[in-house]
Amino acid sequence: MLQPVLPQKRVTLANGIELDVVDEGPRAAPALIFLHGFPESHRTWRHQIAHLSGRFRCVAPDQRGYRGSSKPAGVDAYTPDKLIGDVFLLADALGIDKFTVIGHDWGGAIAWGVAYTGQMNGRVPRAVIANAPHPVGFSRLVWLNRHQRQSSQYMRVFRDTANDQLIRDFGLVGMLAKGFEGRLETEDKMEPAERAQLLKDWEDRDAALAMINWYRASPLYVPEMDEPYEIPADRAPPALPPLTLPTLVIWALEDVALPPENLDGLEELVPNMTLVRVPDCGHFVPWEAPEAVNAALDAFLGNDA
Repeated sequence: MLQPVLPQKRVTLANGIELDVVDEGPRAAPALIFLHGFPESHRTWRHQIAHLSGRFRCVAPDQRGYRGSSKPAGVDAYTPDKLIGDVFLLADALGIDKFTVIGHDWGGAIAWGVAYTGQMNGRVPRAVIANAPHPVGFSRLVWLNRHQRQSSQYMRVFRDTANDQLIRDFGLVGMLAKGFEGRLETEDKMEPAERAQLLKDWEDRDAALAMINWYRASPLYVPEMDEPYEIPADRAPPALPPLTLPTLVIWALEDVALPPENLDGLEELVPNMTLVRVPDCGHFVPWEAPEAVNAALDAFLGNDA
């Protein structure tokens, strides 16, 4: 049995999308919305929800395209603006005005967008990002840094529709095997029950294609390895103002997909940043190093989000 047990409920958003959602903790408490990444689920945050739900309202959806949540057809249904919009519509559906957004991996990419939107509309007082690069810095790094470009080549595999037969034949495992060529990390660090559930989730062909559509809908261009190591004029990074919200960035230093060079210059883009480096830890820091993540969250959030 999966531990801790995290009951889910079905929540219908104003745009018609239905999400399976964990909603734990006192309803009147400050709200935290946790966003998982690829290729996981709300259970990315199992240790943090168990730790924080006594003091905070902890909301964790299976995002659009994942597990039992809605899987609209077509790549255009997974553009970042729609995924960011889902988060605010989820808050609306749950009667939440202001919330702290907390994201890892792809959930962190969406959390950056939620934070920027929240900076404008006043609904997001704080943000927490775990091993998810800032969109400006990352769009530079894939051009200028050989390590990051090499580590990002799997995205080109995911975007190639000629590989969709792998999903039809084997589920998500087929695409992962080709994209990462045996370089998947942390297999021995996940609890057996969690791994078994994840493998079962990956058998769903519709969900697998929806997850891959997140990559296909992203505007990020990943150059081939033999393209010049300079940023073309038509590939300039997105123009974003500084993110001035208090922002906690947690970075596991042994992430094979996202090297710590992603932190270079981040203080200029996020001047009100608290940075916590987690040594000897791979990409999936929320469950690989839960004590470190929980301690960082405690220090950042205090008793009032």
